[in-house]
Amino acid sequence: MTSTHSMWRPLAVGAFLAGAIWSSAPAFAQTLPGPLVSAQWLAGNLDKVQVIDVGDDKDRLAAQPKFVVDKKTGAKKLVEAGGHIANARYVDFATIREERTVAGVKLKSMMPTKEAFEKVMDAAGVDKGKPIVIVSPAENVSSLDMATRLYFQLKYFGTDQIAVVNGGLNAWLAAGLPVTTDPIAAKQGDWKATAERNEILATTDDVKAAMKDGSAQFIDGRPTAQYFGISKSPVVRAGGHLEGAKMLPTEAIAMSVGPSQQFMGAKQYTAIYKNQGIDASKPSIAYCNTGHFASGAWFVASEIMGQKNAKMYAGS
Repeated sequence: MTSTHSMWRPLAVGAFLAGAIWSSAPAFAQTLPGPLVSAQWLAGNLDKVQVIDVGDDKDRLAAQPKFVVDKKTGAKKLVEAGGHIANARYVDFATIREERTVAGVKLKSMMPTKEAFEKVMDAAGVDKGKPIVIVSPAENVSSLDMATRLYFQLKYFGTDQIAVVNGGLNAWLAAGLPVTTDPIAAKQGDWKATAERNEILATTDDVKAAMKDGSAQFIDGRPTAQYFGISKSPVVRAGGHLEGAKMLPTEAIAMSVGPSQQFMGAKQYTAIYKNQGIDASKPSIAYCNTGHFASGAWFVASEIMGQKNAKMYAGS
């Protein structure tokens, strides 16, 4: 999947990649340099953090990565991720959200209860008190946003020392860093939810209020075609978008760097916001279909641009 449509190319400046200084981002504990870390940074700090590999294909953990070799230069090019970083804990993306019944209607992909999320983290072997670095394959925006959704939930439930590997496992492999295909040993963790930060989670009532009084702007994090109702996700009843919503679509939220999708820097997103008519000083609610793509839009607003009034509607 190519994440940078031609209309966005002037804004995708390569200088703002994973190693950039996120001057607008929130303060982080000394161990982590910011909400995003590069593959190279992680490689040099594996002993200081715990790595969570989040994805939707457990078979990938035991598969060798696939490369093709350029006949002229002899350079290797990654075509399919495989394996995992040594000592990483694996979390199946499908398990971090749950089905809930709201007003008699069964809804999938909702925020889990504190107790349910603790069970998932502990079963994966995640421990309390040690910084967490999240890696997903990141071969496309959907995969990249698996990492931001897990990040959002960890932050919501009280964890502060968290970061996402920009470009994920694909960036790690493209940098020539090692992976293993050994089975991940079972381990019981002791991670605990210590808060429920409702200041970053929008409720249905918040959405209704914003629709009525304009107290927050809506940021639509889905593909452009879904915004315009040209196509729609099978999980929603009707196409189109919330009235007045601004687009921060998947085509503009990340840029292609080799085989990976990577977030840009605050300067680039400020330009995109201006282009899209999004007011960075106004409260915002990011939404999509299931709170998946919305997590990427929220991550940009809250963690990269440093906005204090950014929420995500997990029930979208």
